[in-house]
Amino acid sequence: MNLLIIITESFRALRLNRLRTGLTMLGMIIGVAAVVLMLSIGQGAQANINNTIASMGSHLLIVVPGATSSGGLRFGLGSVKTLTAADAQAIAELPSVEATAPVVSGIAQFSYGANNWSTSISGVTPDYFTVSNWVIERGDIFSEADVRSATRVAVLGKITAENLFGTEDPIGKTLRISNRPFLVVGVLAAKGQSLSGRDQDDNVLIPLTTAQRQVLGNQFPGSINLMLVQAKSAEMMEEAEQEITRLLRQRHRITGKMENDFTVRNLTALAAVASTTAKIMAWMLGAIASISLLVGGIGIMNIMLVSVTERTREIGIRMAIGASQRAILTQFLLEALMICILGGITGVALGITCAWAISQIADMPVVITLSMIGLAFTFVSIIGVFFGFYPAKKAASLKPVEALRYE
Repeated sequence: MNLLIIITESFRALRLNRLRTGLTMLGMIIGVAAVVLMLSIGQGAQANINNTIASMGSHLLIVVPGATSSGGLRFGLGSVKTLTAADAQAIAELPSVEATAPVVSGIAQFSYGANNWSTSISGVTPDYFTVSNWVIERGDIFSEADVRSATRVAVLGKITAENLFGTEDPIGKTLRISNRPFLVVGVLAAKGQSLSGRDQDDNVLIPLTTAQRQVLGNQFPGSINLMLVQAKSAEMMEEAEQEITRLLRQRHRITGKMENDFTVRNLTALAAVASTTAKIMAWMLGAIASISLLVGGIGIMNIMLVSVTERTREIGIRMAIGASQRAILTQFLLEALMICILGGITGVALGITCAWAISQIADMPVVITLSMIGLAFTFVSIIGVFFGFYPAKKAASLKPVEALRYE
């Protein structure tokens, strides 16, 4: 009995019990759809985090003022302005550092015509746009000359531009920041939310010196809120962190066991942890959904055992006219495998449809990959063979004489 005949007989047996076949297949359909849906949501979340990480810039360190003590009281990070723009310039000259970007920030009121908007404002240098991986959508950034002369120019985030100017092109227009006129020279491309959930597109960037002298004010001349430092490569991150720490301790006259008045944080490491967490969650969701596949496999084994019992006389007749045990084993195993594969195909289609619907309704990113679909089919094939083998073995082990006498 060749394989083609066995496959034909397997299809015939499944067609004769369409309702039973459909109900048995339902467990696999639900299981595969759940696996595809959960993995697509998990990988979508991971892709979203990866995009956020890429938008932050590559191999970044952030230096913030450290905790301080006064009169026996300890104050939190950034409570005292211990970092200056001169510190940033000195760090930029370290051999492991590519560039630095000092930042002062605050909240300000913006107005243009009848529109007004309150949001965050940051004083930065031109290097900030490169270090933070900002892309200019329209116009241009300000220059070092603007920083030196404290020029009143501004680069707007996409959300801020939309709220103040609507559909009007803001380039070349004058807005007021805390009642001071500023010329808009550029609009940033959209980035979305940061890892902390802050909307990166709702902001205004102006020259560092302009912010310090004219907008935010500063009781400590030259001080900054933080600085971004870009190492020359990912491999030099640790070296850069150590060099920054040594340099700042020296500049701030911190000796011996005195605590640092600054903190250096590795943003790339924090982002990598977030990405790894998202990846683990994606696989956990997939593993949880796979439980339904196992339940479906148990259902297949039960139905196949019932099928073997109902077809005992048929098995006896086929053995009596020359069918081998191997042919009987192969047929029942193929029936179980066909149920799984057909259920898998339907389940993949259902899972993709549900994933697409969720992405449209909930505005949630989902990712469907060929490897994900291949993994689902691998699972259903293994389940089909594993749970179908025992009923097939039982059918092949029947003795022809006893099978013919079965009522």
